[in-house]
Amino acid sequence: MSRWSHLNRQIVECDKCPRLRAHCSEIAETKRRAYLDWVYWGKPVPNFGDPKARLLIVGLAPAAHGANRTGRMFTGDRSGDWLFRALHEAGFANQATATDRSDGLILMDAAITAACHCAPPQNKPTREETINCEPWLDRTFEILPVQVILALGQIGWKSVFDKAKQEGWHEGANVKFGHGQEVEFSNGTFLVGSYHPSQQNTFTGRLTKEMFDSVFQQIKRLLKD
Repeated sequence: MSRWSHLNRQIVECDKCPRLRAHCSEIAETKRRAYLDWVYWGKPVPNFGDPKARLLIVGLAPAAHGANRTGRMFTGDRSGDWLFRALHEAGFANQATATDRSDGLILMDAAITAACHCAPPQNKPTREETINCEPWLDRTFEILPVQVILALGQIGWKSVFDKAKQEGWHEGANVKFGHGQEVEFSNGTFLVGSYHPSQQNTFTGRLTKEMFDSVFQQIKRLLKD
């Protein structure tokens, strides 16, 4: 627990990316009309979840008026509504909703991180910015007893593959991202891909409730095995 807490404090204090820090601070000052009474977090968003998690979920980056506002991964936006409902129904969360850091949400055997811990303009971090965040992902893997990794979207998928190649868990070309795609690394961990539960995917039907739930059933089978 102390290592997990220390890592999260270091993430919050990070200032490696001036463009991202400036953007997060600007959003926290201007706010969105619906959240004018909020004091925005406006800093790098730490990992969230069980410090003994076997399931690690890797997202893209905090949403400008979601986690950049609330200070907790996937909390306060529609992507989080989808994610925490699915986690609750699969038995990884004690409740299906996530509104703020004091809402009582607890994850069991699951933790959430991101390829980029700051909200980027247009939701697109640069390659340099994701590289700056790689040490946080490295430390997350060092601390957690990860058995299954869920990559939400292609950037999360690529971040995990970069880590796998660096550690020697995978040789040869990267496996192409796909919803429900499954890869076993040489260290015994599994990588599972899912379309990101963004509004762009859920509103268009590219990602349905049934598709998202099936990924978590796939993960539960892997953890059981």
